[in-house]
Amino acid sequence: MTDFYDALELRDPAQREADLLMALPRQVAHAQSAAPAFAQILKGFDANAVRSREALAKLPVTRKSELLERQKAQRAADAFGGFSAIARGPAMRRVFASPGTIYEPEGAAPDYWRTARALHAAGFRRGDLIHNSFSYHMTPAGAIMDNGAHALGCSVFAAGTGQTEQQLEAIVDLKPDGYAGTPSFLKILVEKADAAGFQLPSLTKAMVSGEAFPPSLRDWLAERGIGAMQCYATADLGLIAYETSAHEGLVLDEGVLLEIVRPGTGDPVPEGEVGEVVVTTFNRDYPLVRFGTGDLSAVLAGPCPTGRTNTRIKGWLGRADQTTKVRGMFVHPGQVAEVTRRFPGIVRARLVVEGEMAQDRMTLKVETDSAEGLTERIAEAVRDVTKLRSEVICVPAGSLPNDGKVIEDARSYK
Repeated sequence: MTDFYDALELRDPAQREADLLMALPRQVAHAQSAAPAFAQILKGFDANAVRSREALAKLPVTRKSELLERQKAQRAADAFGGFSAIARGPAMRRVFASPGTIYEPEGAAPDYWRTARALHAAGFRRGDLIHNSFSYHMTPAGAIMDNGAHALGCSVFAAGTGQTEQQLEAIVDLKPDGYAGTPSFLKILVEKADAAGFQLPSLTKAMVSGEAFPPSLRDWLAERGIGAMQCYATADLGLIAYETSAHEGLVLDEGVLLEIVRPGTGDPVPEGEVGEVVVTTFNRDYPLVRFGTGDLSAVLAGPCPTGRTNTRIKGWLGRADQTTKVRGMFVHPGQVAEVTRRFPGIVRARLVVEGEMAQDRMTLKVETDSAEGLTERIAEAVRDVTKLRSEVICVPAGSLPNDGKVIEDARSYK
C-alpha cells in the first residue's frame, strides 16, 4: 500500500456505497439521540428507514446559516446550539471559533478531521517535517492539518499565519519536506526567498486549501520544484475531498456521504450538473446529517486515473447562496425552486436580475419542452411567491448554463 493510504481507497464502488448506506441509519439515529438540534430537525423521521439515497434526500438540509442561528439563539445554555454530541472534558479536546461566530468542538479521536489521507495523496510520508502555515489562533485550520500530519507520522513546525520573514528563516534553517497552508501565502514565501537570494531545495511538496488554487499558480510552483495539491475541508465536516497526482478533480474522502443538490432545495441533481455540496459525516462527536456547505460543485464522471475508486467532484465552483435584493425585497434560490415545483414541466430555471439600481427588472428563464400556456401562469406564481413581477421566457431543455446559478445578478452597479 505504498501508493494508497489504505485499502478503502480501492474498494469496489458498489461495496463502498453499500457500506455507507449500511452505516447511515445508525448515524441518523445517533444524531437524533445525542445531538439535541437534530432531535428537533429530524423529529418524526424513522432513522431505520434511511437506507438509501432516496430516503436520505427526504431529510431536511441543515445549512451553515441555520447552524449559526441555532447557536446564537442558545448562547446562554449551549454555545454549540445543540449540534455537539460530546460535552466538555476528555471527550472534547479543544474548541474553535469560525467567522460568524460559529463554535466547533474537536473530539479526541486521532486524525479527527481525517486529513491524513489527503496529505498522503500529496506525497507526505512518515518522518517528514511539515511547515504548517494555517492559523492556530481561534480557528481550527492549523489543527486540521496538524492532526492529520501526526496521524501520518509526520513532524510539524507550527508556523501559523503572518511573520513572513520569521517563517522564511525557519524554512531555511529547518529544511521542511513540505508546506501546508494557503496557496497565496506559499507564493509570497517563495517570492521573498527569491528576492533575498535564499534557496529552498527541501520544499518539494505542499498541501494547500482555504482559497482558490488556479492551474497557473500550480504551474508557477511546479517550475520552482514544488508539487502542490489541494484539498477541500471545512471546520464543520473535516475533509470532504482531496486532489491526487492525476490533477483531475478531487476524490471524495472515505468518511463522507456527499450529495449535490439544487441550490435553495434539498433535491439531488443529475450527475454532472452543478449544485450545492451537501454532506453527511459519520463523525460520532459532531454528527452532521445533510449539512449544506453553501459551496457549488459537480460530480466528475469516471474513476481517478490513480486507481482510487471513490467518486470525484470538480472542486469549488462558487457559492450556492445567491440571495439578492430586488426593489427592496430579498429574493432567495428557494423561492425560485418553489415556483418551479408548481410546474412539473419545468426542467430547470434561472432568475436573471438586470437594470441599474432602483430600476431592477426580473426575467425568469425556464427550461421546458412545452411552453404553451405556461408563461402567464408561471409569472403569476412568481408574483405569488416573491411579491415581485417578472417576465417569463421559456427556453429549450439544456440551454441554460450548467454553473449552479439559480439567481444571476446582472445589474450595473456603476
